[in-house]
Amino acid sequence: MSESPRTASGAVPGPRSAPLPPSLPLSLPLPPAAVPGASRDADVTEGLEEAYWSVHDGAAASATVPQVLARLPRIALLIGRLAWQADRRATLAAVVCQLGSAAMAAFGLVASVHVLQHLFAAGPTPDRVRAALPQILLVAGFLSARALLEAAVAVAQARVTPKIRTALECEFLRLTAHVRLEAVEDPDWHDEVYRANDRGLFYARMIVGQVVSLLSAVLGLIGSAGVVSVLHPALLPLLLLSVLPVGAAAVGNARARFRSFKRWNALQRRVRVFSWLLLDVDAAAELRSDAVQDALLDEHHRLTVRIAEEDTRLGVGSATLDLAGRTVGGIGTGVTYAALAAMLIAGWLPLAAGAGAVLAIQAGRTSLTRLVEVGHLVYEHALWVDDLLAVQERCRGLLSRTSALEAPGRVEEIAVRDVRFTYPGKDAPALDGISFTLRAGETVAFVGLNGSGKSTCAKLLAGLYEAQRGSVRWDGVDVRDMDAQSVHRRVACVLQDPVRFPFSALANVTAGAGTLTDVAPGRAMAAARAAGADRVIAGLPGQWDAVLSKRFKDGQQLSGGQWAKIAVARGLYQEAVLLLLDEPTASMDPPSEHAVYEAVLRGRLRPDQITVLVSHRLASVVACDRILVFDGGRIVESGSHDELMSLGGDYAAMFTLQASGYRTGATDVGEATP
Repeated sequence: MSESPRTASGAVPGPRSAPLPPSLPLSLPLPPAAVPGASRDADVTEGLEEAYWSVHDGAAASATVPQVLARLPRIALLIGRLAWQADRRATLAAVVCQLGSAAMAAFGLVASVHVLQHLFAAGPTPDRVRAALPQILLVAGFLSARALLEAAVAVAQARVTPKIRTALECEFLRLTAHVRLEAVEDPDWHDEVYRANDRGLFYARMIVGQVVSLLSAVLGLIGSAGVVSVLHPALLPLLLLSVLPVGAAAVGNARARFRSFKRWNALQRRVRVFSWLLLDVDAAAELRSDAVQDALLDEHHRLTVRIAEEDTRLGVGSATLDLAGRTVGGIGTGVTYAALAAMLIAGWLPLAAGAGAVLAIQAGRTSLTRLVEVGHLVYEHALWVDDLLAVQERCRGLLSRTSALEAPGRVEEIAVRDVRFTYPGKDAPALDGISFTLRAGETVAFVGLNGSGKSTCAKLLAGLYEAQRGSVRWDGVDVRDMDAQSVHRRVACVLQDPVRFPFSALANVTAGAGTLTDVAPGRAMAAARAAGADRVIAGLPGQWDAVLSKRFKDGQQLSGGQWAKIAVARGLYQEAVLLLLDEPTASMDPPSEHAVYEAVLRGRLRPDQITVLVSHRLASVVACDRILVFDGGRIVESGSHDELMSLGGDYAAMFTLQASGYRTGATDVGEATP
């Protein structure tokens, strides 16, 4: 065969084995008599690597007040842009109503001052009350209007917030579902995506309401300052003197909560380790056989006590900080009121204006406290939303190629020419200049040791990887010129560990064709029979309608071998141009394995289909038309089973070694058949 690569000398090397290095003398001391199950020091966060989902936790605690204040306008604009894209009418209504609400609050303060002016004026009390009545009604009107406007803001927020979350989530999942496979296999990308999913989407929903509260607090503070300035410009410094100590206490409380959450979170992560072990079904048998439960429970109890202590510490610390803030704020308020009294005695300020100033100062204190508390939350949560948007932007650069050229529905020949592929971060190539041709109706096996490149080659054929050098051509057309998804639709992959879709048995068969609802009944039955899945499905309550997941009521749980049959049926149902089977029968019993190979190698549903079988069990590849032997990213042998056995190279050595394990008392293993 002209396509069979050889070594430089032209001879195919025989089986190779490397001698083990000599053992080095090791010196291991006795272990200690007691080892703590987890960190017992004061700072439990030091014993854990930072989790991907906690990188921004506590960011507001380390940021300075100027940093937070400087970033808040940009955050408000970001959320405003997302809201505008989601629902323009609702966003505009929220902004207008929020401004109206702030104006009503300011007008209400001014009207309250006028009420006080009438009440503190000279004359009989009934006359003063009657004179103040119109202003009282005006105050009530302003307060009622404010209530209505705030209700309108809440309605607009309720309309726009779910739309923001829906738009972000749908776009996020669309992008992550279509990035190239090598991106998904990058652990850093994996962490980024899960972080964005777990935190970014969660806080994207919360932050809209927080920004609304933040703007309300800012506008309320501006309104209070405006009213005070109108009453007397000298009152503005008094407002700051009254509200800033309260704001400082709120900052301290917020930072303490964030720092405490960091410690609490680390403890919770440790607790979950023991909770997972105690609840894990895979660990259940060994835990009980070794009686490890009590040891895990003891450590779990120790950590939960630490969590309770941390909760208590936070509560006491928060109360102390709050007391300190109130004390300082009380002193500031006392100084403010003393200054107000001096201004009243000196005649700088009318009594009614002084009373109005008290109302404005109290409103300003409330607004500033809320501004600080919500501002810290918005600052930190915006980091998660920024992170989500950054992940989406990165995913856009990792999407599979799109093209107007669709992959054909029938292919006579797939030609692989001088293909080289190296995994990111690796020096040695996984595929190093391989070449071969696959033809319609042919069955070809890829065999070789672990890491030899056979599975990488299968993924490259499926269009999951792209050749970094060389080409893969379908009837002369490079697959890199075709739309990637159309290539994927023309290739059916059956893997050793197939996806166990928590859907009906029928949907598990049809999912590979890109649908969970539309079915070709005859094709589904033929695929199930060929894979041996028909017996599995026939024995289920509900049969085709049976849900294959215990997470659902009346859901069914299948064995590994049964799932393998369902997966093979899924691959056969697709009637793809190329059928790739990567150790599909590893969990099957021998009769089932034999039946599956009979189906995919001899009784295929589509006679012009190209079938590639990746296997370590060489007995299963004997009937293949051709066998390609991989080693070190190269194809070192190619031929039928008989040709390769006659060659006496790597394949013959591996086949003979496996065959010897099936014989007892044999002296001539070369004649054995596995």
